[in-house]
Order: sequence, then structure tokens, then C-alpha cells
Amino acid sequence: MNAAAVDPRPHYLRALDQLEKIVSQVTPDRLDLPTPCSEFDLRALLSHTVGGVHRIAYVGEGGLALDVPAAAGEIEDHAWAAALGRARDRAAAAWADDATLDRLAHVPWGVMPGRFALGGYVMEAVTHTWDIARVVDPGAALDDELALTALAIAEQVLPADERGGDVPFGRVQPAPAGADPTTRLAAWLGRTV
Repeated sequence: MNAAAVDPRPHYLRALDQLEKIVSQVTPDRLDLPTPCSEFDLRALLSHTVGGVHRIAYVGEGGLALDVPAAAGEIEDHAWAAALGRARDRAAAAWADDATLDRLAHVPWGVMPGRFALGGYVMEAVTHTWDIARVVDPGAALDDELALTALAIAEQVLPADERGGDVPFGRVQPAPAGADPTTRLAAWLGRTV
């Protein structure tokens, strides 16, 4: 069992801290640029990512994930970092009680103990940090240990042969020899790296 499955909260908060550092570099002139997450430009990816933090916060509060929109709604071009900060604070408060780890959580991919649901959002936050960094700071040094945790989750819950249809990830892509763990994670989740 990987470390995030035991208690994913520290990993998730670290992932959000890393994400905040990257999002703080977003400038309005880049919001219409494409991202490695091909269905989203940067503005749409930020909305999806902030919306995801609110969604897992709502799950930690006892709600059903699908009751919360997948996007954050209207955020002013200069306000993405503040919006993410508010979402992070909400998620931290929602998951502060240890009981959330074992309570059944209703997330888009099923019903499971909270610890496993939150682990999926560790994977999402780390991956979207990479996506966003490719647009705003391609040379950013991302947390290798955190990426290895997210990669272990991805390899466990998203086998290479179970892609397409209801699984919203493309086929595993090749990663260059010696690629850092976050790049390997992105490739595992179907990004061209």
C-alpha cells in the first residue's frame, strides 16, 4: 500500500502548495494558450483544477462529488491564485477530521473510503500542476517525491490497458529516458511529453 493510501492529506496539501506556486505565475496574457491537457486552454484548465479542489472539499464535507460542477465558474483573469488559495483552505478544513478518511466518499469514479478518493485527487493535482507549469514555467522544478506518490496511484487505478470509453485518459505515452517522475506521470496519463 502506498503512503498516500494510509493518509493522503499531507500529500494532497503538498500538491496544492506546489500548485499554488505555479498558479501564482499565471498572467492574463497566457490564459488562452493551449495546455498538454488537450481539451483545455489554460483558463479552462485552471477552472477545472480549482473546481476539482472545491469538489473534493465538498466530498470531505460529506457531499456527493457530482453535485459540484467540474469547473470553478467565473474567475477574473488576475484572480486565479486567490481562488485556488480559497479552495485549498476549504479542502484542508473539510478533510481535517480523521473520520473523513474512512467515511464512504462519492466521487466521479465510484464510492470508496475517503482516503482512496482523496488519493485520486493527489494524482489530479500533481498532474495538472505539470500541465499548467508547461505553459507558465516549463523549467519549474516539481516535487519528485510527490510525483512518485501520484505515479504509484495512477499505475494502480489506471492500468495501461484500460483506456478510452468512460476512462477519460489517453493511452500511455512514451517518456524520454531519464525523465523526471512528474513527466513520467504525465506520460502515464496520456500526455505527449
